[in-house]
Amino acid sequence: MTARVDAARPYVLSLFRIVVGLLFACHGAASLFGILGGAAGTHGGTIPAGTWPGWYAAVIQLVAGVLVLLGVGTRSAAFIASGSMAYAYFDVHQSVALWPIQNGGEASAMFCWAFLLLVFTGPGALSLDRAFGRGSRG
Repeated sequence: MTARVDAARPYVLSLFRIVVGLLFACHGAASLFGILGGAAGTHGGTIPAGTWPGWYAAVIQLVAGVLVLLGVGTRSAAFIASGSMAYAYFDVHQSVALWPIQNGGEASAMFCWAFLLLVFTGPGALSLDRAFGRGSRG
């Protein structure tokens, strides 16, 4: 069984990357375009263009999420996404309380660590970079 699980690892990693990228891109799209319920706390609205840090975070979420979803520049996009979520956690959430369960920062913490994992693992077997011969073997 271990050999079969090991053989599936690159494909499951790709599935993980696709799901994480999609969910992250949805956060950005909701904040920028008011779809999928809109930006948090706006009752279906958007974040005003250029406002710091929310609008910039939403742009990072949308762009990095799509890049990670497609497997294009995965490591770089994941590094930027991880950093933006670390910033969100420590700047926005941790000032409320220490633990993510207390401060509403669970999503920021999980995205931060998921993207950091992708920095080190790469895109997996199924990615556009790999399909066009531009990706690493990770």
